[in-house]
Amino acid sequence: MKNKFKITGLFYELQGYKFRKYLDIKKVKKSPKTPDLMVVMMNPGSSRSIDGIDNNTIASEAIPDRTQSQIMEVMLNAGYEYCRVLNLSDIREPKSNLFYKKMAELEAKGIAHSIFDDSRKEDFNSLWIPNIPVIYGWGVNDHLKPLAVKAIAACNASNTYGILKPNTNWAYYHPLPPIYIKQKEWVEVVSKQLIL
Repeated sequence: MKNKFKITGLFYELQGYKFRKYLDIKKVKKSPKTPDLMVVMMNPGSSRSIDGIDNNTIASEAIPDRTQSQIMEVMLNAGYEYCRVLNLSDIREPKSNLFYKKMAELEAKGIAHSIFDDSRKEDFNSLWIPNIPVIYGWGVNDHLKPLAVKAIAACNASNTYGILKPNTNWAYYHPLPPIYIKQKEWVEVVSKQLIL
């Protein structure tokens, strides 16, 4: 599946921390200029650039992870050609517990690690494509609630998709739950939502 898509991202560093601003997933045989699908997830996890440059001013090809493969499957199922991924936080950290710790460290230092932060309005406006379908899938951990609420407000989208945890208005299940059967279910449910 990975050879059907070209994946690029903008990787950068700040005060010794590694970040990714956005990720673009495009079908190889198509050349759309603008995304037709937006996805908002938790953080870039283990995402890294193929060239190994961690601090760049331009997008570079990225090595896809398993979460991105879930998004690619949805794109294939629902007929989308170009998806842009933004995250609640730009911090590249695959382990959730370390991610929450780094998030607290950055907030204490006053570093705006989220594109949904008011101080990064310009960044957000340059990357966000309004009036197209949006998939929310950042997970349901309470640590994420303040950022999730901020993201929902900033996106102000009417055509949102994803699997919302019952009795919440912000907690959307992550595309890659630990259990394989739930992973398949996430792809099926979200694909169907987009097709209907």
